Amino acid sequence: MGLFKRNPFGHILFLKKWLIRIFGSLSHRRFKGFNQLQIEGSEIIKNLPESNVLFVSNHQTYFADVVAMFHVFNASLSGRVDNIKNIGYLWQPKMNLYFVAARETMQSGLLPKILAYAGSVSIDRTWRAKGQEVNRQVKMSDLNNINLALDDGWVITFPQGTTTPWRPIRRGTAHIIKQNKPVVVPIVIDGFRRSFDKKGLRIKKRGILQSMEIKQPLDIDYDKDTIDDIVEKIQYSIEQHPSFLKVISQGELRKEEELNKMREW
Repeated sequence: MGLFKRNPFGHILFLKKWLIRIFGSLSHRRFKGFNQLQIEGSEIIKNLPESNVLFVSNHQTYFADVVAMFHVFNASLSGRVDNIKNIGYLWQPKMNLYFVAARETMQSGLLPKILAYAGSVSIDRTWRAKGQEVNRQVKMSDLNNINLALDDGWVITFPQGTTTPWRPIRRGTAHIIKQNKPVVVPIVIDGFRRSFDKKGLRIKKRGILQSMEIKQPLDIDYDKDTIDDIVEKIQYSIEQHPSFLKVISQGELRKEEELNKMREW
């Protein structure tokens, strides 16, 4: 690798590599130390193609979710199945790994700007800006940047566009899938909201078991499946379909009933 070799977004790869090494080392204990990350299905990562892979996941914090994925993906590529022991996997990280994030979030301070250099594909949200609801057109340059990232490597996206659970899937993700025909890998995470603040930078509670389940790629017919079909498949795969909320609510109700019986007894 040349010292000043750049990726398609103009980022110097030598600098990006050292940022990943440094911040990966600093963040490791958040997932393998005072908190533990339980991983399932990471063997899938090693068998994926070098580019045109889209990861879709539910979202719980701005940054901790994607940092954990950087750890898990690189550990898996180094032969570690379902664990992130021994951070030597950070010495040669995957350099063409990107994540989609709101531009205003990635420009909100020095640390977000550094994280953006490590792999962000920053876009302007069409539905929200500065805490207010908006309705604006999608920027073609944003779509082109996501397409460019897919052409170069792997892209992580959070298709609900928010850390609030049970929100609908943004249809733009389905349009990107129809256009680029990527391998779509669903991920389900949990525990991050309890471990960290909303930004995922400040530790809120220690001793939390976090989880990350990497599922088999979605079966998508890129020609026949409609946008609505793809949206529904994503909803089910990342366990954010309204039917999951009903099951969880019923489970919580049963727990409450059992507790009441115990109290009466």
